[in-house]
Formats: sequence, C-alpha cells, structure tokens
Amino acid sequence: MKLNRILSSAATLALSLTAIGAAAQTVVGVSWSNFQEERWKTDEAAIKAQLEKLGAKYISADAGGSPEKQLGDIDGLISKGAKALIVLAMDKDAILPAVNKALKEKIPVVAYDRLIETPGVFYITFDNVEVGRMEARAVYKVQPKGNYVMIKGSPSDPNADFLRAGQQEVIADAVKKGDIKIVGDEYTEGWKPEVAQKNMEQILTKVGNKVDAVVAANDGTAGGVVAALSAKGIRGIPVSGQDADFAALNRVALGTQTVTVWKDSRELGKDAASAAVALAQGKPAEKAVNWNQGQKKISISSRFLTPVAITRDNLDVVVKAGWIKKDELCKGVSGDKAPAACK
Repeated sequence: MKLNRILSSAATLALSLTAIGAAAQTVVGVSWSNFQEERWKTDEAAIKAQLEKLGAKYISADAGGSPEKQLGDIDGLISKGAKALIVLAMDKDAILPAVNKALKEKIPVVAYDRLIETPGVFYITFDNVEVGRMEARAVYKVQPKGNYVMIKGSPSDPNADFLRAGQQEVIADAVKKGDIKIVGDEYTEGWKPEVAQKNMEQILTKVGNKVDAVVAANDGTAGGVVAALSAKGIRGIPVSGQDADFAALNRVALGTQTVTVWKDSRELGKDAASAAVALAQGKPAEKAVNWNQGQKKISISSRFLTPVAITRDNLDVVVKAGWIKKDELCKGVSGDKAPAACK
C-alpha cells in the first residue's frame, strides 16, 4: 500500500511538472490597438501577472491606433514565437486577415474586450449591451425628459453599437412618447476624446446649447463632452461613461459626470491570460458559452463578465476594491455636497 502511494504521488508530481513545463513553453503575444489609453495599462498588468503565475511568457506590440500597423504587429508576435494571441482590435474588419492567418496556423486568438467576428476566436469581454443600459438608466433617472445627445464609440468597434443598442432599450418608450428628443447621435472615430469634444461642440452650436442630457459611450468621450459643456458654461446636466478611469471617477465625485460603468479590467486581463494559455495547450477556456449576437451572427466561444454602475451613491465600492485611492477620487471635492465616499 505504501509503495502504491509513493508511485501515485510520483505520477501526480510528474503530471504537475509536465503541465508546468508546457506552460513555461507558452509564449502569449498581446496586440494592443492604442496603448495610450489609461485603462489598458491596468489590463496589461493583470495579463502579465497571470501569465507569470502560470509560467508563461508575455510579449506585446502597440499599434498606436493604426489598423495597418496592427496587422504587421501580429505577424511580428508570431515570428517571435507566440503560441497564442490576445488581440485588442483597432478595426474589426481590417484585423481579419491577420487573425485568420494565425488561426490557420493553429495559433489560438483571444478577442480581447472588442469583438473579432470570425470562426475560431475566443471572445472575452463584459456585457456591453448591459453597460449601455446602465449608462442610459443613470442618465434617465436624473433627466427623464428633454433633449438628449448620444455620443457613440468608434464606428470600427462593434462595442459602439452594442452600447448604443442597450442605451436605446432604456429610452425607447420615452422617445416614442416624445418625452425625449435625440438632437445628436454621433460616432467617435478611434474613441478619441478630442473627436467627442468636437462632435459635442458642433451639436451644441446646432441646437443653440439646448441640451438636457448626454449619454456618452465611455469615460474618454465623456471627458470630451464635459470639456465642451464647460466651455459653454453649461453645468449640472447628466453625462454617462464607462471604464472607471480615475479622472472620470473624480468627475463623478465632483458631480460633473453622473455615472461611470466599472468593468474591472483586472479580472478581464486575468481571465484572458488564463484562456490564452489553456487554448495554447489544447484545452478549452473556462466558463465559455456559445454566442452569436454579432453583426454576422457567427457562433463564437465567448465569456462575459459582469459590469457595475458607479454613481455618487456607491463610490466607496471602487475605493474598497483597491481600484482607486480616496485622495485621488476626492481631489478638489469639498463642502456639504461631497459624496459619502469623500467624507
């Protein structure tokens, strides 16, 4: 019996060492669309930490906002030995030749936070339709009537339309009744705050500054919107966003932004890294479901994490989670109107 136990333990150890050895040989290449945005640094840290924990190696490239460069980046990552890819796509269509080439070479591809709609990819993100609902709900709660502006994300990113669909679900009845009038509905090329600001400025000019609420797709576009409103001396109207960028959380505390939908990218990065290593080793990704709600209705193995709407009422959630420090959240906040998290 003792000998059997020893042999069993030895076999278990051998299997463990084999698994560790396989992971150690796994190089994961990460292709970033535009690493300049604040949130991607948080994602990267989570991906790196999980790959290190699994004994895998991290390599990366930043396309700097160029779909053309991203194609070359992916080829470069493969040539450097990537056995799996995590791709944050700059353009859902332009990226397809590189992704399909990788899949053909049996290199798994994780579509990170943004949909790449082609058979064989693993898509991991948050429920972006629900994010859109959360954005619109928070704005609608404050301003259920009036002139609404919808500042969408990039036209090359499917998330922009998922968000917009969720937003429309919330306000559709009010629009139909005439309580809400949509006076502006614009995409934001490249998710650039300066583009959002310019679009907002043009809409304000068109409607003579008569805007009562703005549903902005993310915190970057929300920042552009707030800048445009502030330049016109317009304050106190609800503005939405997502990502829980530090600047946006501070705006929520200050009262210049109504909501930011927190998508804990630490969890997203960790789960994406685990999926990439598993797929590279021929194993299935955990907690995967089949999903076919993209524009092309292609069935894709996917995983959706749960977002959290953050308003002045629950700012303590992100502080307690270690996402942001209280002094950074509450910078410039004072007086009786300060949220509870800043008192």
